Amino acid sequence: MFETKYGYFSQDGKEYIIKTPETPRPWINVISNGDYGIVVSQSGSGYSWRTHASLNRITRWEQDLIKDEWGKYIYIKDNENDEFWSPSWKPICKKPQEFKVRHGQGYSIFETKNFDIKTELTMFVAKDEPIEIWKLKIKNLSNRKRKLSLFTYLEWCLGAAPDWHREFHKTFIETSLNEKLNCILAEKRMWEIPNEKGQNWNKEWEYVAFHSVNEKISGAEGSKEKFLGMYNNITNPKAVITGNMSGVFGKWEDSIASLKNDISLEPMEEKTLVYLLGALKKGCEDKHLEKIIEKYKDLKNVDEELNRVNQMWEEMLSTFQVESPDKGFDFLINKWLKYQAISGRLWGRTAYYQTGGAFGFRDQLQDSQIFLYIDPEKTKNQIKLHARHQFNDGSVLHWWHPISEIGHKNNISDNRLWLAFVTSRYLKETNDYEFLNEKIPYLDGGEGILYEHCVKAINYNLNKLSERGLPLIGDGDWNDGMNAVGTQGKGESIWLGHFLYGILIDFSKVCEKMKDEVNKNKFLTEAKRLKENINKYGWDGEWYIRAFKDNSEPIGSKICEDGKIFLNAQTWAIINETATEERKKLAYQSAKKYLFKDYGPLLFQPAYRTPDSEIGYLSRYAPGIRENGGLYTHAGTWAILAASKMKDPDAYKIYKSFMPIYRGLEPDKYLVEPYVTPGNVDGPDSPYFGRGGWTWYSGSAAWYFIVGIEGILGLKADWNGLIIDPLFPEEWQEVKVKRYFRGKVLNISYKKSDEKKILVNGKKLEGNVLNPEDFKENILNVEVYC
Repeated sequence: MFETKYGYFSQDGKEYIIKTPETPRPWINVISNGDYGIVVSQSGSGYSWRTHASLNRITRWEQDLIKDEWGKYIYIKDNENDEFWSPSWKPICKKPQEFKVRHGQGYSIFETKNFDIKTELTMFVAKDEPIEIWKLKIKNLSNRKRKLSLFTYLEWCLGAAPDWHREFHKTFIETSLNEKLNCILAEKRMWEIPNEKGQNWNKEWEYVAFHSVNEKISGAEGSKEKFLGMYNNITNPKAVITGNMSGVFGKWEDSIASLKNDISLEPMEEKTLVYLLGALKKGCEDKHLEKIIEKYKDLKNVDEELNRVNQMWEEMLSTFQVESPDKGFDFLINKWLKYQAISGRLWGRTAYYQTGGAFGFRDQLQDSQIFLYIDPEKTKNQIKLHARHQFNDGSVLHWWHPISEIGHKNNISDNRLWLAFVTSRYLKETNDYEFLNEKIPYLDGGEGILYEHCVKAINYNLNKLSERGLPLIGDGDWNDGMNAVGTQGKGESIWLGHFLYGILIDFSKVCEKMKDEVNKNKFLTEAKRLKENINKYGWDGEWYIRAFKDNSEPIGSKICEDGKIFLNAQTWAIINETATEERKKLAYQSAKKYLFKDYGPLLFQPAYRTPDSEIGYLSRYAPGIRENGGLYTHAGTWAILAASKMKDPDAYKIYKSFMPIYRGLEPDKYLVEPYVTPGNVDGPDSPYFGRGGWTWYSGSAAWYFIVGIEGILGLKADWNGLIIDPLFPEEWQEVKVKRYFRGKVLNISYKKSDEKKILVNGKKLEGNVLNPEDFKENILNVEVYC
């Protein structure tokens, strides 16, 4: 399905199969169980971590998307003719007789053939254990007996990454060999995070890393110098060439891990080796390490564990399913968008373009909306986690690091509002108002119920209004690149006004549920005043201004030479209805005319050609790159919600214009993976218009899913139930959806019809809002004639 010269989707959309290692960019998989994770590219490169991909990196990796030559590798050597290669393409890069990589949910499989030796390398992370498993099947397809040696290779990081001062960091690493377990152990006596006294550079790494194999080893190596040889590199390592392993370990090396196994294969004979890599908490490794290694010596246990991982993903991803005339839409909605949002953004929080690990207050809150369609309890847990990183005055951390809990507080003005936004979304989905009474501590002491946390966040912003009654932008709003607009405390954000208005309206209903008339009336009064001020000061004749600088100059106005019109200021005026009906039409027409391009809606136009120190680093990107006049996919998704509210018959066409599966059909223009959303696509001011970038670790995955459901399928949770209001392309005659909602299964079938009606279990629904509580049955068959 959707085949190009580089690869294709399997018929069911569960896998993307890559046919050649030489893809236009590294095409990766982010595989995580929520704690331990790996990133692996189609070439076989990548890295491993536990809990935090930057503070607790297990293996070394350097960000170089052109070379892509850092990873964990296996070498295979034919001892009769001294040829050697890898079951992945890297690091040797021999031209294989056959090559295939299958990226799936929770695993990647390399199927290659070199010199008549067929290999199948399956890499995955155990469901509940902090380990990765490499299952290597190796088969002799030649007509002669083959004597082979296999060598693994990885470099230890064991702490913060990148370890840019390697000559310093290597002096703290200590390795040893447990020959009985065929296992290399690694520890580090210094961790970069503060100790319990707050002292830096004075704390032990709290884990023991290990690398093992299920067969008796014939050698092992702990020294990078001895393995590679001076002035050699990973393409021609001395140890593989000579076959000699020094067995050197200890405290005095540039530490690596390499295990050697010798095997012989008769013609058509196949053998399987199982390698493990992981990190155990110190103090428990003695009882767990041997148990884990013994467990996975048994191939049956390896296969059962992979089945458990597959079953976990199948159960999570099957709760919302769509069957439409567009397989590309189905593949993304049913599998890949959910997988990207969960494994890449919520669990891994890392990838190739951005090796993160921290929680962003606004970022993972938005990402957690994906669980509203899968398991709302997980959205609930995410809300609680973020509420615990709020201060008593309503302000919040911009981001924080798990493990160290070190965070960064700034004056970016939208962060705290997402707590109320996602809480409202959770309440609409679940009707679980009791959650509002749950007590959650503040970061600076004391506690309050969730409702109070949300009210404080809203009031904090209401106390940060300008003299004109517009929200102060501070160090930036949703767009961090606008980090100089309001540093003097005068800059105003029109987009934030639209956003805050919607939250005030929504949360007034929550106040009503909580019988809090004071805040209900306050929020409605403030909303009315805010709407008036937005329309008084923010309207530019044909569209809404984006913001005002500290010196009162507008951004996103027709008087601007660059950055004349911004997308978010138009879309959110429509989404949250701060605009009048006439202004909605004008703003949408302007956005469509100037911003909706072949490869998706641009963030603004034209791009800034020279840096503007009164705006910030947004203007310092090259023109057309990322936020400077490109498609910023996160914002592009909101344009779909605006298009659906405007009943634009082109809504699906706009949605499809930046759908990665279809963009991927032009792989040498698009470059990046066709199975996940990118963070950005170059705009027309770039010579590479249409080029994708910053894939996987992008907040666009959950939102692209949501706007497909709400904007196209028209299924939107609201206070009184589920609104059903589809906006299909003309050619779609029939669509089927399975959705869980408030404890019930909804089997929804859409059919094109001249008679508009909705039947629920055969009975006509009055209006288009389905309240499951009105029905006794647990399974509701919903027929939508549209």
